[in-house]
Amino acid sequence: MTEREGADVSEELVYRISTMEEWELMQKTGSTFGGDLDRTTGFIHLSKLDQVQPTLLNFFLNVKDDLYLLQIDAKKLGNGLVYEAVGDTNVFPHFYGPSWSFSPLPLDTVIKGEKLVVSDGKFVCSMLS
Repeated sequence: MTEREGADVSEELVYRISTMEEWELMQKTGSTFGGDLDRTTGFIHLSKLDQVQPTLLNFFLNVKDDLYLLQIDAKKLGNGLVYEAVGDTNVFPHFYGPSWSFSPLPLDTVIKGEKLVVSDGKFVCSMLS
């Protein structure tokens, strides 16, 4: 279900939690189709800044030594970026691509990528401080 009401569709930045392998491949090829979950659902999973830490703690503790946070210019994603309700209270950004046909996330939308490290039970990098 697409949830546009109540979501700040004018946010300028969204974030991608990426594995080192995905980030390196994206830099070599110029884009990524994401991981298995992204391919299965037909969109690239993204987060707003305040959703990054909870998402990391809930889903990524098992790969904590191999993660990067990518800061993405939401405006460059155009109408392929949709904010959708996940559960009762969370609205997450998802990138479907132009015409809602599953498209790769282009490297030229990434402002910066930074390695995440775990410190005192939390993931840290300059974007999360």
